Amino acid sequence: MAKIEGFRVTNYRALKGVTLGKLWNAPKAVPLTPVTAVIGKNGVGKSCLVDAFGFLADSLKLGVEEACDTSGRGGFNRIRSQGSAGPIGFEICFRQETGTRPITYELDIDADDTGRPYVAREYLSQRRKGQTGEPFRFLMINDGSRVATRAESAETELVALRDKRRLCIAAFGIFEQHPQIAAFLRFIEGWHLSYFTPDAARSMPLADPRKHLNVRGDNLGNVVQFMEREHRDRFAGILKKIAERIPGIDRIDTERTSDGRLLLRFNDRGFKDPFYAQQMSDGTLKAFAYLLILEDPSPPPFICIEEPENGLYHKLLEILAGEFRARATGRKDAPQIFVTTHQPYFVDALRPDEVWILEKGEDGFSTIRRASDDK
Repeated sequence: MAKIEGFRVTNYRALKGVTLGKLWNAPKAVPLTPVTAVIGKNGVGKSCLVDAFGFLADSLKLGVEEACDTSGRGGFNRIRSQGSAGPIGFEICFRQETGTRPITYELDIDADDTGRPYVAREYLSQRRKGQTGEPFRFLMINDGSRVATRAESAETELVALRDKRRLCIAAFGIFEQHPQIAAFLRFIEGWHLSYFTPDAARSMPLADPRKHLNVRGDNLGNVVQFMEREHRDRFAGILKKIAERIPGIDRIDTERTSDGRLLLRFNDRGFKDPFYAQQMSDGTLKAFAYLLILEDPSPPPFICIEEPENGLYHKLLEILAGEFRARATGRKDAPQIFVTTHQPYFVDALRPDEVWILEKGEDGFSTIRRASDDK
């Protein structure tokens, strides 16, 4: 499964120039690990870093202008680093599989003469077999023109740009003759950025089995319904883990109401009648939701979770960190997991190379370093 080796953000709110991991022009840098945790005080930019991934995903689905406005971002001028006149920039270095050559995606977003954000630059590049130096660019956008090429061929195709606010990978990624673009498109489309809220999970959706938990978690009952029906053995394993982590939980299932809505039901060993999601604690719902994400039969390639410790008993955090690492390293389809946290119990369960320290500089912008680089 694809893995991010390095990520760079420029001019995005407090992240004026932040790099994590290994990019193509820093060959001696160490790639990001399967589990990555970012720690730091309040206000140093942890939420901003998570939102940078969310912005990229939104840009793919909605276009860059709508991505600037959605999720309370407030528009291009609000998210561009204060005092900066340059474009907002992103760079991702990723590998499709272990042993394959890395692919680099670069995106710059700037304002046009009317003040509206547009795609100023979009590159996708990969070194050819035996190539050294700067990777070969097989997708390029520069202010109004597109050039797409195959990575192993010098053939080029010049395409006029009709909508300069949409990402080019969304268009070219659907064609078989551009497998690298298609791979990167599928990769971003598969990201799971968790904004799970227990109150959302307490809702009563209509009965409708769903394969994957959504970002808010308001389809938790639907996913349980799907797992009960399609993956009974895997679901039984999740329940066993829940029973080991949360004392008293014996069984979790669903109940359909007369009007077709779905109730998520928790059976406690000490009680004859079940409890429903509306009665369960925030921590129980969060622990259950995280296990569902980790045990997804077709997991997302990249899972991003902000402050997973909220609402959880502190002694569960070391266990949760262990579950994250086990899932991120255990199988060929293992997802990459990225979290931000304040919790020392969670961090103590990680290795120094898995932890990054985010701080605010005197200029008000964020800096980041790997804990293993801090003597």
